This record gives sequence, structure tokens and C-alpha cells, in this order.
Amino acid sequence: MKKPLVGALLGLLLVGASAAPALAAQPSAPVARTAHTAKPAQASAVDFAGTVALSNCSGSVVRTPNSQPDDPALVLSNGHCLETGFPAAGEVITDQPSSRSFSLLDSSGSKAATLSASKVSYATMTDTDISIYQLTETYAQTQSQYGISALTLNDQHPVAGSAITVVSGYWKRTYSCNVDGFVYQLKEGDWTWKDSVRYTSSCNTIGGTSGSPVIDTATGKVVAVNNTGNENGEQCTENNPCEVDENGNVTIHQGINYAQETYIIVPCIGAGSTIDLSLPGCTLPKP
Repeated sequence: MKKPLVGALLGLLLVGASAAPALAAQPSAPVARTAHTAKPAQASAVDFAGTVALSNCSGSVVRTPNSQPDDPALVLSNGHCLETGFPAAGEVITDQPSSRSFSLLDSSGSKAATLSASKVSYATMTDTDISIYQLTETYAQTQSQYGISALTLNDQHPVAGSAITVVSGYWKRTYSCNVDGFVYQLKEGDWTWKDSVRYTSSCNTIGGTSGSPVIDTATGKVVAVNNTGNENGEQCTENNPCEVDENGNVTIHQGINYAQETYIIVPCIGAGSTIDLSLPGCTLPKP
């Protein structure tokens, strides 16, 4: 995982330490692309509006294509960014009270407001690595009071070759690259994630970028959430995820970073921003 605050600060002080990954390097062998090939598209400007800084990670205010103005706003980050610590493998958290605060950023990266959570609506590190907080503010309030709209979750699978931007609210920094492909299983320590996004090497994300939205620059929509990278070439250990294909073959790509797809979240969000795991098409892990 991209370590949260403590690891991020150590990473700046101790270059090459395990607390934060070094700059991404080219893999020793070419990384194969998979299906879902992108078509050329006009790039959109990507800025910091709608992103948030957590105490230890990055995140963003997100909505689905069907969210309503008076629905409670949602913040998306990583499961491993929870204030209560990493969820265990197989653990799913729902409707857990939380008073966590988030610094909402404007387009330039300046703090526009402090937002407050009412609960952790959903969090897990099983199959994916996400946390979804419900806020005390609605989408309409965020828009009217601060002039900032939520980012929209794309409801379609991302495509290989797409130009993407990882936007870190914690560091107020962006990383631009492309979707290199998709990983059948990504294993790291006790956790396994499915159908993960692999970046090309120029998205050399560091500790503290955990939870950053991955934005398709052609559409401006969120297609994934940044979460990990192989720091020093180890195999399947913490901070050194390995790729496992359908036949069980294991490969590693030191310096390459990854994200978890977010289109799977959309079918699980019902009226009033409620996370309803029983909705048709919802495949998120259940408690």
C-alpha cells in the first residue's frame, strides 16, 4: 500500500526507505497490455477541485451519474486509509460512525472548506481497497457554499491505453500516465485485489497518495482509486504487490504502481447515497 501520513513523511526524509516508494522505474521486461483498448479522445483539463486531503491520505468527493443534489455527499479513499487501521483480509465494514474531517480543495489546490463525516458507509481491503465516507453535507450544500462539484464515478470499466491523471489532495500534486493494463489478481501481504489497474511508469506515486482519484483525462470522470506499488522488487509482501494471472503465474514489476477500479461501486449506491449491497449488479464484497 502507499503508506499514509507517517510513511509519507518518512519517505521524504529517508529516500528509498520502505515507508514510501521510490520513483517508479521501467520494468525489467515489457508489461503486456490486456483487453479494453482505448480509442483516441480529446483530453480534458484535470485540476484539484473536488479532491480532499485526509489526515494521512488523499481522497475525493464523488457522486454517481444518478446522485441527486440533496443526497448526502460521499468521500472516496482507500480501505487502508481508515482512521481505525487496515481492515483484515475478508473484513467488510458498513455503517460505522465516524467524525473524520476532510480538507476540500479548489481547482488550484487551495483549501476551500472543511467537510465532516457522519459515518463510514463502506470499507474493505478484500477484492478491492476502498473506503466510502458519508458526509454531513449534501452535494447541493457543497456546490452552493464552496462552488465545488463532486467528481463523477464512471460506470464503465476503464480501458487500456487511456490517458489518466492521479490527483493527490494530500500532496497537492498530480501524476499523468496511461492505463498499461489490468491485473487478474494483485496480491500484497494478506490481501488480494481483483482486476486492478496497472499504470505506465510515469505515474510514480508516493506515500500519501493513497486514496487519490484516478481521472480519465478524456471524460473527467473517476475510473479508479490509487492504492499501491512495488517498491523494492520483493514478491507479494507489504508494499511489494505481485501480479497473479489466471493460471497462477506470478510476476513482479518493481517501481510500477496500481489502482483499484471504481465502476463496481456505482451499482451499490442507492437513493440518498445509501450503500445497498443487495442492489442488482452490486458485486462489492459483503460482510
